[in-house]
Amino acid sequence: MVMVKSDKSGKKKDAFNTPFKGLKQKLAVQAPKPAPVKRPPAPAPAAPDEELLFAQAMAGVVRLDADPRGAAPPPAPRPVQVTSEDAEALAQLSELVSGEGPFDISDTVEYLEGTAPGVDRRILQSLKRGEYALQGHLDLHGRTRVEAKEAVERFLTESRRLGRRCVLIIHGRGLNSKDQIPVLKEQLKVWLNRGRIGRSVLAFATARPHDGGAGALYVLLRR
Repeated sequence: MVMVKSDKSGKKKDAFNTPFKGLKQKLAVQAPKPAPVKRPPAPAPAAPDEELLFAQAMAGVVRLDADPRGAAPPPAPRPVQVTSEDAEALAQLSELVSGEGPFDISDTVEYLEGTAPGVDRRILQSLKRGEYALQGHLDLHGRTRVEAKEAVERFLTESRRLGRRCVLIIHGRGLNSKDQIPVLKEQLKVWLNRGRIGRSVLAFATARPHDGGAGALYVLLRR
């Protein structure tokens, strides 16, 4: 049974003490607001699969086999070869020193002369005038072509070994040969400017009449 009392103002008043009255409202005011919940970030999208992308891009591509006609592929272009001017000059100098370059040769029916590359023409003129003392001679009369070449090579090699500069080779005028052609003269023109024999020679010229004339040659040797 609840007893109700009245105060002096005439208002009714509970007879019992209610200390927890309004506690709910007070707690609601004093209670802290809950912290917002942080959600984890969304995962990054996965990287595309490169092999899968390549396979998709190549879908429908057909491999080309070799040309059924059997045609070979065009050859690769060759690189342009540039000849160095210095290298060419050195090659010419090497030929000059070794005596392997082409001789400057002039000849007629009776006359024959030649100089190694780079030889001063004044040397040839002195040779033709007989200004070099003869230091040996070789007579090729009666020899075959093979015998004559071997004899010329031995003679010039020995002459150079002895330090001789100018020698005389008598080849004959071919008056006793078939058709009166000076065969050995024509061969000397070849031998004296080529190979081992040519490497020993600086110049040659038809001798003056008192040394054999058109039947002999002055030969100027390298030192």
